[in-house]
Amino acid sequence: MALRILAVGKKHEAWVSDGVTRYEKRLKKPFDLSWQLIPHSARENDAARREESERLLAKLSADDFVILLDERGKALDSPGLARTLQQPIDSARTVILIIGGAYGVDPSVHTRANLVWSLSPLVFPHQLVRLILAEQLYRAQEIASGRPYHHE
Repeated sequence: MALRILAVGKKHEAWVSDGVTRYEKRLKKPFDLSWQLIPHSARENDAARREESERLLAKLSADDFVILLDERGKALDSPGLARTLQQPIDSARTVILIIGGAYGVDPSVHTRANLVWSLSPLVFPHQLVRLILAEQLYRAQEIASGRPYHHE
């Protein structure tokens, strides 16, 4: 099972890269994490959203378990995320987590997603979302393994 993050945007800024690397080093199989950055569209608004969404969808296969991050999505606590990831892990499906661009994604990506997940009702900068996501994936791994990183 692999975890792949598709993120619209530029490479990690240094402060993000340091934090993401810290959590990536702690991840163990089956939490095999990789990143794929999708370039921003040169267009604006709906045209940018449509172009970036097409690029994202082109990276997906039919059997991927897709989680779209969106502040209007379903709120999950950390144990809930661990449980959500367990089913695709057990069935050896690749989990794709999508971080859209500045204009979001169009309805086709929402339709393709198996889950639309909200980290928070707040809107965060994309670079910060990357760091939070890496930490939450590490936390989910620890919860699933019964290790003491997460205390309820």
